[in-house]
Amino acid sequence: MSELFDAVDALVASRSTLPPPAERKRLRAAHGLTIDEVATALKVRRATVSGWESGKTEPRPPERDAYARLLKQLAELYPVPAPADAATPVSAVAVPATFTAAPAPAEARPLSTGPASEAADMTATENTQTSSAPAPAAAAPSAAPRPASTTRPTASTSRRPGAKKAAPAATPAEAPAGEVDPRFENGPLAVVDVEDGKVLAYCVGGLVLDVPAKSLPSLVDWTLKEAKLGQPKLSGPGRPADPLIVLTAAACERYGLPVGLTEEERIAGRIPEGHKVIKQLTRADWQLTKRGFGPWARIYRPAKGSDRQCVQLCIPSWNALDARFWGSAAQLPPAELARVLGAYAARVMTPRGSTAVTGLELMTALHPPTYAVRDEETGVLRRADDKTPGSLGKDPVDCAPCEAPDGHPLLKDLPRFHVRGPAEKLFEEAYDWARPLTDDECLRSNLVGLDVNMAFAAGANGLVVGLGEATHVKNPVFDPKLPGSWLVDLSHVDLSRVKVGKEWVELDGALLPSPFTPKGDRPEGPAWYATPTVAYAQELGYDVTPTEAYVRYENGRYLDGWYGRLRDAYLTTMADLGVDADLSPEDFLAAMDGYKSRDPQMAIVVGAVKATVKGGLGKLRERPRGEGWTSGERWRALERPTWRPDIRAAVISRTRINLHRKMVKHAAFTGQYPVAILSDCVVYAVDGEGPLDFLPYREGKPLPGGFKLGVNPGLVKHEGTQTVLWGEGAREQFKAPELNLARYIKDGNLTDKDNGE
Repeated sequence: MSELFDAVDALVASRSTLPPPAERKRLRAAHGLTIDEVATALKVRRATVSGWESGKTEPRPPERDAYARLLKQLAELYPVPAPADAATPVSAVAVPATFTAAPAPAEARPLSTGPASEAADMTATENTQTSSAPAPAAAAPSAAPRPASTTRPTASTSRRPGAKKAAPAATPAEAPAGEVDPRFENGPLAVVDVEDGKVLAYCVGGLVLDVPAKSLPSLVDWTLKEAKLGQPKLSGPGRPADPLIVLTAAACERYGLPVGLTEEERIAGRIPEGHKVIKQLTRADWQLTKRGFGPWARIYRPAKGSDRQCVQLCIPSWNALDARFWGSAAQLPPAELARVLGAYAARVMTPRGSTAVTGLELMTALHPPTYAVRDEETGVLRRADDKTPGSLGKDPVDCAPCEAPDGHPLLKDLPRFHVRGPAEKLFEEAYDWARPLTDDECLRSNLVGLDVNMAFAAGANGLVVGLGEATHVKNPVFDPKLPGSWLVDLSHVDLSRVKVGKEWVELDGALLPSPFTPKGDRPEGPAWYATPTVAYAQELGYDVTPTEAYVRYENGRYLDGWYGRLRDAYLTTMADLGVDADLSPEDFLAAMDGYKSRDPQMAIVVGAVKATVKGGLGKLRERPRGEGWTSGERWRALERPTWRPDIRAAVISRTRINLHRKMVKHAAFTGQYPVAILSDCVVYAVDGEGPLDFLPYREGKPLPGGFKLGVNPGLVKHEGTQTVLWGEGAREQFKAPELNLARYIKDGNLTDKDNGE
C-alpha cells in the first residue's frame, strides 16, 4: 500500500501548482535572491531556473515540488499587490517593494586598495541612520528611475528650467511595474552649475531644474524635499540610494566652497572643520561622516522613523572623479557629466565615493546585512536581530593569522623586523611573470598580447566564499568545495606532466609559470594557499595533503549578484559602443578597433566599471591610510564586515588559475608557450600580427577551454602587437633579460607611468 501512496504523492507533485512565470521572477527578486542561488538550492543549472521564469520550460519532479514550496513561502511574504484603496495587511515579515535599476558597465586589471579611504565611514553613518521605509502590502518590481539612453537627449525631450510635472497617480509603494518610482522621478543625481547668475540642476535624460537654494544647507533641504532625486533599492531587504549632487567649480563658488583644495587639504582629504560652510551645516543641524567635508562628502541627519535624510556630494574640482578611473569626466559640461554619471548609476549604482568604495558598497547593497520585520503586536517595522541569509552581517570578523597583512593586530607579538615566509603568510596575488625568449621564439616576427575581459569579475562568478569566521583545523582532508586557507606543500607538482581533462599530457614545464605563485616560481616547500589554488593542483593530477587549515563552514556565492550586475553593466555599455556579445571573432576584432571614439562619454563609463571591479575587490583588504596609525594597532577598515582579505585572496587565486588553465590547454594543443604575463594580459611570440594568426579556431569555433575572442567576461581581446626586435631592444635598454613585456605591449611605450591598472 505504501508504494501506492508514494505513487499518488509523486502524481500530485508532478502537477504542483505554480504561479505564472512573471510572478515567479517577481517573488524571487522581492526576496533579493539571484537565479544562481535558487539554482544551487534546487540542484539545477542556472539556465534551468531562467527557463522556468521566462516560461520557456516547466519544472518536473522532484524539482517541481521543491520549487513550488519555495514560491509558496515567498508568496506569503510578498503577496500580490492589493488595489490602491485596499487596507494594508500586517504581516509577520514584510520588506519594502523591490525596485530594480536598469543594467550598466564593467572590467578589471591588477587589484589595488583603491584611492582615499572612504568605506570605513559608511558603517558609522549607516548605524546612525538605521531605519526602514514603511512596508507595502506587496513587493512589485518597478523599472529604473530613468534608464540611460544610448543617444543624447534633444531639446524636445528636455524640460525647461523650473518646469513642473503632473502629480503622480500612485504612491511609491503602488508604482506599477514598468513605471518610474515617483519618489525618484528626476533620476538618481543632478549636476549643479551656475549660468548667468542662475543655479541649475542638470539631471539624466536632458532634464534641467531651477535651484532656489541660496546656501549649501538649503541646497541639501531642496534636494531631499523637492528635487525628487534618488534610486530604488537593489535588493529586497535593502534601502533606496541617497540622492547625489555634483557641484561644479561655479557651484562651489556660489555656495562658499573653495574651487580647489590646498596641498594640505588634499593630503588630509578634507577642508578644515572650522570652515564657514561646515559651520552653516552645523547650525542647520546637519552632520558629516568621519571623513569630514572632502571630495565625496555625506551630509545627513539621524533618521527619524522611516524618514531617512542623507545627501551625497561629489566635487570634481577636488579630484572626486580621479582621472585614472573616470578619464576626462571632470572636464565635461554639466549635461554631459550628468549623462555619464547617470548611466553609471543606472547600470551599477549611484556612486557613494570613489569607484573602489562604490564597488564595495555594491556588494552590501545586493546583500544587506539585516532585513526588515514587522512587529506582530504594534505593526511597526524594525531591523531583524539576525543577519540576512547570504550576507556578511553587520559585525566585522577577524581574519586568520595567515591571512592578516603585515601590521595587523593579530601579528603584534612577532619580532619587530620579522619577515613572514610562504609558510606563515597567504600570498595570493595576480601574475607578474616573464622569461627570456627561446632561440625559436627569437625567430618569430611579433609579440602579440591577449587581455582577458573582466578577468577578476569572471573569477568572482560562481565562487564560494566564507560568510563568517574561520575554523582552525589540524591535518584536514582537503575539500575543494570548502572555502579557506590551506597550509600544503605543492612543490611536487611537475608541469612537465599534467592532466588536461582526463588525459595526461607532456609539456615543456620550464616555459610555463607555476600556477601557485604570482612570480611563477615553483614552490620550495609548504605554503598557504586559497582553496582554488589547491583544487587546481588536484585538477592537474597531483595529490595534496594539507597539514593545517582555516576553513569557513558558513559560506555561499556572495559575489554572484555583484558579478552579474557589473557584467551586465559592462556588456550593455560595450553594446552602446558597437561591440556586441554575439559577434564573430573577425567582427569582434573589427568592432574593438577604435570603439572608444564612437561615444567618448560611454567609453568613460566602461573605464569606471572596470575600476569598480578592481577597486571593490581591493577594498576587501584595505590597508591603513595615515591617521596616526602604528603597526599592531587596529585601523578603521577593520571595523567593516566587508574587510575580508580571504575573499579577495580567493578571487585572485581563481582568476590566476583560470588564466593558467587556458595557457596549459593552449600549450598542449599548439606547442606555444607564453613569454610574459601581467595580471590578465598574456604575451606570445608568434608569426602573425594578431590573435587570429595563432589562436586555434576551427570553423569559427575556439579550442575548448582555451582562449576565445569576445567581449564577455573571461573571454579575450587583442591587447597589442609589437615586434620581437622591439621586445629584445627593450630588455637590452633596461638590461633586464626578464623584463615583463606585457606591461608595455599595448602601445610599445616603455614607461612606468601609473595608468590606474
